[in-house]
Amino acid sequence: MRITLGNSAVELTGPWRFHTGDHLQWAMPDFDDASWEKVDLTPPPGSDDPDLGTSGYVPGWTAQGHDGYAGYAWYRLRVNVEDGDRELALKMPDTVDDAYQVFVNGQPIGQFGHFLQHSVIAYPSIPKDYKFPPDLRSGTMLIAVRMWMDSATPYNSPDAGGMHGPPVLGHAETIANQVLVNWDGTAHEVGVGFLETLVLLLALTVSLTHYRMDPTDKAYLWLALVAVATLVGNFILLTTSFTAWLPQTLAALALNVVIAPLRIGLWVLFWAYWFRVGPARWLQVAVAGLVTLLALGTLPMQAPLYGPVVPLGASRWLLPLLLAAKLALAGLLVYVVYRGLRRKRSEGWLALPAVLLAVAANYQHELHLIHIRTAFSVFGFTVSLGTASTMLSLLLVTVMLSRRFLHAERRKMQWGWEIEQARQVQQVLIPKEMPQVAGLRIDGDYRPAREVGGDFFQILPNEADGSVLLVVGDVTGKGLCAGMMVAMIVGIVNTAAIEDTDPFAMLTTLNDCLCERGHATATCLALRIGRDGEVLLANAGHLPPYRNGAEIAMEGALPLGVATGIDFPVSRFRLEEGDSLLLISDGVAEAQDADGVLFGFERIGAMLRQPISAAELATAAQSFGQQDDILVLRIEREREQAVGVRAKRSMALS
Repeated sequence: MRITLGNSAVELTGPWRFHTGDHLQWAMPDFDDASWEKVDLTPPPGSDDPDLGTSGYVPGWTAQGHDGYAGYAWYRLRVNVEDGDRELALKMPDTVDDAYQVFVNGQPIGQFGHFLQHSVIAYPSIPKDYKFPPDLRSGTMLIAVRMWMDSATPYNSPDAGGMHGPPVLGHAETIANQVLVNWDGTAHEVGVGFLETLVLLLALTVSLTHYRMDPTDKAYLWLALVAVATLVGNFILLTTSFTAWLPQTLAALALNVVIAPLRIGLWVLFWAYWFRVGPARWLQVAVAGLVTLLALGTLPMQAPLYGPVVPLGASRWLLPLLLAAKLALAGLLVYVVYRGLRRKRSEGWLALPAVLLAVAANYQHELHLIHIRTAFSVFGFTVSLGTASTMLSLLLVTVMLSRRFLHAERRKMQWGWEIEQARQVQQVLIPKEMPQVAGLRIDGDYRPAREVGGDFFQILPNEADGSVLLVVGDVTGKGLCAGMMVAMIVGIVNTAAIEDTDPFAMLTTLNDCLCERGHATATCLALRIGRDGEVLLANAGHLPPYRNGAEIAMEGALPLGVATGIDFPVSRFRLEEGDSLLLISDGVAEAQDADGVLFGFERIGAMLRQPISAAELATAAQSFGQQDDILVLRIEREREQAVGVRAKRSMALS
């Protein structure tokens, strides 16, 4: 091949002499290669890269009569440089399979990959140039390229093997400029990956932020996992496109065996949570099984197994199996989308474009096999269908998740407003100040564990006979539902007390009303204190009161709302002048510290041996570790002398 360089560079399209096998003697210029086959490295019209879809791709030796061959092969070309008065250099093709060494007149001038004694470590190819020896500037030269391809490479590319473009020969400075141009081309081919990375980081940030604020919606978490898996794949792709840090085998194992199957499975589970169709246990098991099948089925066709360990013909039955597994995952996604469209038509149709884009992103290789174009040029940048689909789908999903999150926040605000209204209603229903009852000093303290409490009390004086009816209780449960139940019970108590203040009759009325509602229970204690100190007390599963610090013995009873016709136990006793009666809810005894130790009845009994107010007992229990609503009512029958003093003070103030 006669070459006149000038200031230009020449593509060495050949014809090259090509031969499979390996012998270092083949690098020597005096070796006779006349019997070797001829190979033209001119890109065929319409050829494109099977991975990126870019044009100018030369099919490898597997598509030129050497199907199934892997290992070493040699290219040889004689050139005659006529006007070479400057240092020469050779730029190797941007795409090769998989490693190579370059010789000029038998002298090694460079290599890409590590050639060890019994193995070769290859790296994804990047633009490289190699300078000729200083004494070789003109005349006839023999360029020999020793190629090596891993046996697993044909699995990823159906026309793998050797150089997929012509080397370029020229003056060193010209070749160096061409390498820079090739780096620019690489940036245009995979540079969109940096934009995709920004979109992925946006999706990851939004999903994790929403998940932290609303952990109940698992769709945020699964989208974050999709973004992480895709980010790892992007990092590997960009790293191997611009550096020789990751060996080709390691990169291929990570991308093909781990990232690709995992990402498809994560997308299916994300959409299952998004459409709120489960995911049912069987769906999770099916996705995990298919992802595992894809990973285990892909592993044998990767280096270092495919060829040395797994027979080359194994791909004939492994490939259909893998395709079936990928189609099964696609079928699960179709099922999820179908269920989602039936459940929420408007939201489902809004998400459908994002689903289709996700399918295109994960099935790009299959689309390329059926001759669907998978790469496009946009403003000089090569954009693959998978990259564009991933970015658009993630952007759509991020917008939809933010929309769902805002709707959820509005619902939470509405619920918060409703809870606040319920709290305000409860504050109206439960008295803040104790009513004045002749002969009695009533002291109370109520501290709900939440905004809306489940404990309640009512103090209803009867001016006609000078008695007072006290009703205390604890509704099962907490929060808004318990607050609504408290409001209903308080209303029933006030209505029923107009007709009859008998404690047994009051509990019977409350029990009948709760039984009619179903699944509504509450403990309750009702007592009536007469003008003379006579006490009539009925109990429905509530804690017995304390008289002068000692617990009053009472029969056990079922709570309200369990069954109709309950015979609630009734007790009678008399409060003498100076006697006190303490009513508490179980929130006092059930307070517990950080070690799980209960406040307990023994501690209550010890505190009641000394005079103590309702607020002091409530504060002690709350400081110990409040777990439930705390209610304390203390009733003391005053002595006649104290009653007279208080009456005189009231007259003086009036």
